[in-house]
Amino acid sequence: MIRKYLVPAFAIAGVLFAIWTVLQSSKPIPPSKPIANPAQSPYSTKISGSGIVEANTRNIAIGTHVSGIVTRVFVSVGSRVKAGDPLFMLDDRKQQADLNVREASLFEAKTRLKRLQEAPRQEELPPAHEKVKEADANLEDLRLQLKTVESIADKRAISLEELNRRRYAVQAAEARLARARSDLQLLEAGSWKQDIEVVNADVARAEAEVKLTRVEIERLTVRAPVAGEILQINIRPGEFAQSGVLAQPLLLLGNLDRLHVRVDIDENDAWRYMRDAPATAFIRGQPNFKTDLKFEYVESYVVPKRSLTGDSNERVDTRVMQVIYSFRRGQFPIYPGQQMDVFIEDRTSRSAESPPVQKPPLKEKKP
Repeated sequence: MIRKYLVPAFAIAGVLFAIWTVLQSSKPIPPSKPIANPAQSPYSTKISGSGIVEANTRNIAIGTHVSGIVTRVFVSVGSRVKAGDPLFMLDDRKQQADLNVREASLFEAKTRLKRLQEAPRQEELPPAHEKVKEADANLEDLRLQLKTVESIADKRAISLEELNRRRYAVQAAEARLARARSDLQLLEAGSWKQDIEVVNADVARAEAEVKLTRVEIERLTVRAPVAGEILQINIRPGEFAQSGVLAQPLLLLGNLDRLHVRVDIDENDAWRYMRDAPATAFIRGQPNFKTDLKFEYVESYVVPKRSLTGDSNERVDTRVMQVIYSFRRGQFPIYPGQQMDVFIEDRTSRSAESPPVQKPPLKEKKP
C-alpha cells in the first residue's frame, strides 16, 4: 500500500516543489529604491565630477618645530583665531634655565665693558701720584747719599764696593721713578682700544646666545599662520607632540568664511573643460541643496584620483585634473570634508551646423 500510493505521491510533490522553486528564483529582483534621489544636472550638456569641500586657505595641518611634551592647549574645536594667536605650547623649563644662565653671562660681559669704558677710576689716580712722589723722594735721598760719599777727599775712607753699591742704588731708584711715572701715564690714558673691542665681542656673543635661547622658547609656542577656524584637535596636555610630517595632524586649521570645492575632472573630459563655463554643486545625498560656484583656479598638473565616491562602476586607476571653485557658505548646511556632486556646462558640444557638402560638378558626356 505504501509503495503503491505514498512513494509516488512524495515523488510528485518533490517535482512540484522543484518546479515552484525554479519559477520563484527566475523572477527578476525589483531594484531597491535609493535613499535619496540623485542630483540632476541643470545643463543639457555637462561635465560631471566629484568635489571635496575644503577651507579657502586649504586645510592646514599644524605641526611643531621641535618635539616635546604639550603643557597647554589654548584653543578648542570651532575656535576662531587670528594670525599669530597661540595654539599650543610645549614644555620649556630647560630653555628657561638656559636663558637664565646666558642672561647672567651677558650681564657679566656688559659689566666688564662698562669697567673698561669708565677707566680710570678717580679713586685710583691719587695712589698712583703718591707712588711717583715716593719714588722721586727715594731717588733724591740716594743721590744725596752718593754725592756725600763722592765728596770725601780721602778715598781710603770708603771702599770702592760701597761706592759702586750706592751708584747702583741711585740707578735702581731712577728706574723705579720711571716705572711709577709710566704706570701713572698708563692709568690716565684709560683702557686699551683692543681690550674694549674684545669685550665688545664678548657682549655681542652673549646677546646672540640670549636671543637664540629666546627664539628656542618662542618656537615651543605654536601659533596660527593665518586667520581661520580650528577644525580638528588631536593633541592634549601631557601628550608627546612629534615634529615632522604626520599621518594625523596635531591641529587642523582653515578659513571657512568662503569655502572651496576641489573638483576632480576625469582626464578624458579635461579637453572639454572651459574656465568661463557656469558650474553648480549639489550636496551629496541632498539634491535640494545646491549652489552656484565661482571659478578660482585650475591645478593644471593631472594627478591620480584619490577621492573615491564608492560607486561600483567607478574607475580607480584614472587620472584627474583638479579645478577649484568657491561659494559663500552663509546658511548652507555643509562642512569641510563633505562630498558634492558638481556639474559644469559643456560648451564644446554647442557645435554649429556643419556646412553642406559640395558635390563635384558632373562631367558632360561626349556624344
